[in-house]
Amino acid sequence: MELRKEYAGELARLMRTNDKIFILDADLAGAGGTKALYAEFPDRCLNVGVAEANMTCVAVGLAASGFIPFIHSFAPFATRRVFDQIAVSVSYSEQNVKIVGFDPGVHTTYNGGTHMTFEDMACMRALSNIAVLDIVDGVQLRKALPYIVQHDGAMYIRFVRKQTDTLFSEDYEFHFGKADKLRDGNDITIVASGTMLFDAVKAADVLAKEGISVDLLGIHTVKPLDEEAIIASARKTGRVLTAENHSIHGGLYSAVTEVLSAQAPTLCDAVAVRDRLTQVGKLDDLKRDYGLTVEDICERARKLLQHK
Repeated sequence: MELRKEYAGELARLMRTNDKIFILDADLAGAGGTKALYAEFPDRCLNVGVAEANMTCVAVGLAASGFIPFIHSFAPFATRRVFDQIAVSVSYSEQNVKIVGFDPGVHTTYNGGTHMTFEDMACMRALSNIAVLDIVDGVQLRKALPYIVQHDGAMYIRFVRKQTDTLFSEDYEFHFGKADKLRDGNDITIVASGTMLFDAVKAADVLAKEGISVDLLGIHTVKPLDEEAIIASARKTGRVLTAENHSIHGGLYSAVTEVLSAQAPTLCDAVAVRDRLTQVGKLDDLKRDYGLTVEDICERARKLLQHK
C-alpha cells in the first residue's frame, strides 16, 4: 500500500478517538492522500488553497487553541517556502504543529526542480523546538503516528507519498529518538535515514560477500539524534558512512559528524547530494546522477576502509 494511504488510514483511526487532531492542506489533499479524511471528518479538515504560509499560521492558531494540527504539502513548500512562518509562529512561539513534507529529495522525480528540495531537514534542524523525522516505509509511519500525535511539540515528518516498498515487519516498534539496529558488524558503521535505508541494507549485503562487516543503524529521528548509538558504533568500527536523500549540508551527515567531532572523533564520509541544483528525471537516473545508489554506498565504504 502507498505510504499516503497508510498515513491517511492511521490518521483516520486516531481521529476517531482524538477529536483534537486537525488536518490542513494547501490544495494537495488528493495528491497527499488526506482527501479521504474530508468526508469522515468535515469539521476537522480544511483546504486553505495554494497558500502555505497562511496554512501554517492557521495551524498555529489551532494549536494555541488546544488542537493538534497537521499541515501538508510537498517538502519544499512545507518547509523552505514558509520558513519564516515556522521560525516565528511555530518555533519561537512553541506551538504544537505537525509539519508533513511529501516526496523529499530525488523522489520528486517528474514534478521537477521547483518541487524538489535537498535542504528541508537542514532548515528544520536549525530551528529550536522542532523534531525532525525521516520515515522509511508504511510500517514505520503507522507505528510512529500515535507517538507523533501525543508528542507535545512541533515536528517535521518527511516521507515519499507513493512508495509501496516495505523494510520492516509488522512487529516493528517505533521508539522516538532511538536508532534501529539493522546489522551488527565490526568493520564500518553505516548510518542511513529515510528511503536510503533500502539501499544501505542492500549495500551491507554486498559488502558482507566481500568480507566487510557492517554495523548498520537506521535513523528515523534525525533530531534529536540517538547520540549514544552513534558514538558506540563509531568507537567499535572506527569508520562511519552516512546515507541520506538530502544535501550533505545540514542533514544526517551534519548531525552525525557534529556529535562525533565533539565526543568521539572518527573518520567519516557521506552518501548525500553535494551542492547540486535540482532537476527533472526518473528516480533511478536521479539517484545515479546524485550518487545515491547502492554502488555509491559500497564504493565510499571501501574507500573509507582503505584509510589507515
